[in-house]
Amino acid sequence: MQNLLYLVASTPSPTPAGGGGFDPIGFVLWPLKWLVELILVAFHALFTFIGMNPSSGLTWVFSIIGLVIVVRAALVPLFVKQIKSQRKMMEIAPELKKIQEKYKGKRDQLSREAMSRETMGLYKKNGTSPVSGCLPILVQMPVFFSLYSVLQTIKGNAEAGHGGIFWLTTELTKEFYNAKLFGVASLHESLQNTIQFKPEGWQTTTAIMVTLVVLMIASQFFTQLQIVSKNLSPEAKQGQAYKMQRMMVYVLPFAFVFSGVFFPLGVVIYWFTSNIWTAVQQFMVIRNMPTPGSQAAKEREERLAKKGKALDAKGRIIPMEKYVAEQQRLLAEAEAAKAAAPKRQQPVSKQRAKKQAQKNPSSPPGKPGESSS
Repeated sequence: MQNLLYLVASTPSPTPAGGGGFDPIGFVLWPLKWLVELILVAFHALFTFIGMNPSSGLTWVFSIIGLVIVVRAALVPLFVKQIKSQRKMMEIAPELKKIQEKYKGKRDQLSREAMSRETMGLYKKNGTSPVSGCLPILVQMPVFFSLYSVLQTIKGNAEAGHGGIFWLTTELTKEFYNAKLFGVASLHESLQNTIQFKPEGWQTTTAIMVTLVVLMIASQFFTQLQIVSKNLSPEAKQGQAYKMQRMMVYVLPFAFVFSGVFFPLGVVIYWFTSNIWTAVQQFMVIRNMPTPGSQAAKEREERLAKKGKALDAKGRIIPMEKYVAEQQRLLAEAEAAKAAAPKRQQPVSKQRAKKQAQKNPSSPPGKPGESSS
């Protein structure tokens, strides 16, 4: 799901480059565009207040970074829910495999429907679903497209002499339109337009955008690689699904080459900054909340052991002395339960039961049955 959304995001909007014509994405996402403009203008006002040049491209870049921070911070609760959902999906993986084995080779309609019902029933019982793991990016994509629509219409609005949805006034729109990063790169222009029309300083602009695209690819690759290489259990590394995921680690990041060509520089900056947030966030999660049984989990246990600590049965960090005492207690409880469990009487043949009764008349005869000898 996440991979598909990345590829969809890399497809350019049908909106004309000059901002003219009907903008279907902008029409549908009008409320979010209103919010995006509010956050951009608020950060622009803040940076202007602390002394930055309001007409500088760097001021608007920092405003876009501020937008990323607000959006991603708002998504933290969903990200936590995503992690919990992924944990539950791992826990029910053996049961899912049993369902798949049960209907393996059965391709008739009734079997497919029965398999679907049992699978959905298992998801409902455990309060999870595959879609839960995609919630953060599902929520972020409308914001991304809203920013794309806002920046895509900057040029047309500025040339027509009017503002954006609400907060981007005519004056601010003109200011954004004239703002240039490092004095050459316009935030509303794409790499395609820069190469096609070759404005003044287009070589520097091209170098800036190509560098950002390379950094986008690198950040996306690092994020996916650390998940596949460190945060998967040995069980999850079995089968065709893991091979596909491993392949996508190397294929998916290059979708950004396409997006980097057609998206305005401001959108590329937003996407790159969001990738950096994702990479850092994922690193912290893998380090502190690794998947049980994964390489990252073993590395965490080693770090805790060096500090004289360990994880108890509930995943809490405790001193090593308490951990050893807990393990001894659990072992003693397991041995006691094993000793208290009723022992199964071995069935004996009628002939052996008769001999045992003659040898020891006071003991009850064994249960007649098939001979064990």
